[in-house]
Amino acid sequence: MSNMIGAKDFFAEGSSVADLRLLACPGAEELTNLIDRHLVDWAKEADPTLEKDTFIIPCDCPRFQSGDAKGIVKESVRGDDIFIVVDPGNYSVSYKLFGYENHMSPDDHFANLKRLIQAVAGKAHRVSVIMPSLYGGRQHRRTVRESLDCAVALQELQNMGVQNIITFDAHDPRVQNAVPLLSFDNAMPTYQVLKNLLKKMPDLSFDKEKFMVVSPDEGAMSRNMYFSSVLGCNLGMFYKRRDYTTVVNGRNPIVAHEYLGESVEGKTVFVADDIIASGESMLEVAHELKARGAKHIIADATFPLFTSGLDKFDKAYAEGVLSCVVGTNLTYRKPELLERDWYLDVDVSKYAAYFVVALNHDMSVSAIADPIKKIEALLAKR
Repeated sequence: MSNMIGAKDFFAEGSSVADLRLLACPGAEELTNLIDRHLVDWAKEADPTLEKDTFIIPCDCPRFQSGDAKGIVKESVRGDDIFIVVDPGNYSVSYKLFGYENHMSPDDHFANLKRLIQAVAGKAHRVSVIMPSLYGGRQHRRTVRESLDCAVALQELQNMGVQNIITFDAHDPRVQNAVPLLSFDNAMPTYQVLKNLLKKMPDLSFDKEKFMVVSPDEGAMSRNMYFSSVLGCNLGMFYKRRDYTTVVNGRNPIVAHEYLGESVEGKTVFVADDIIASGESMLEVAHELKARGAKHIIADATFPLFTSGLDKFDKAYAEGVLSCVVGTNLTYRKPELLERDWYLDVDVSKYAAYFVVALNHDMSVSAIADPIKKIEALLAKR
């Protein structure tokens, strides 16, 4: 199963755990349809006579005007291997609540996921959850009297009978310690990011004299260390000095960014993080790098939320502070974001489909989770 190149072969062998079916929670239809397209193509490549056009089972989570809801699965799932896709960050989904238009929060999406699990419970052969943006993932540890949302959510899914969870670029993958007996795969879209970045910027050089990776803070060090290691370039980092006596928008405000590392002067600098929320932290890092003489700055975030809008990033791009922002389609993106010249959208649906195929055939996912060979082949072409 090297690099999952022969994904279609698993359909040909007919050694699946059970018939594969997909369910899309409201708001996750786009990613589910893309995953489904890959699965159908592989299945038909393995068996040209196959007439199946989709693995998706229609489902819905309708609401009463009071806000109460229920999960409905519209076809039989008895004996099927069910994969439920959910996007907890899709705030564009709305519903009527006492006549008001109410936008769904991550809590609402997680509730819908549990509703669909209930709808297939006791009938499906197995239930797996594809949750690219881990619900409650930013509340991953306790420092004072705080809730541990992500840990409790994972335990709740385990208690409901979920057997596999597939997520991407978890804010802190150690949260899986809350469910040590549950299959938990945390994938990093490193290869997909580099592949698409080189398509957009074919002249980009990873020579350590011209290119450098910088972590925006200590929490993002592991993903930036991986990028610097596979690219063979140097690594720097910022650490945030915070005012722990004040809380603004749920967090302690940053007083200053302190830099540790060699000079970035004249270099292209790549900065990777899991989330761009308001974007203030990423922009502050970009301005600090520019003040230190960086030539080009590329920001990468698996989940490009832009909770405070795009104006500040438009300005940073116009002023030459940022050259490019890379994001993925693993969560909802504003339509206007996809139209920006400075934004590069990376499709990770094929990567997710590989996990679905592997799990459906009880095969190892190690070759998918660590894409080092594919990255080496990509760089060797240059």
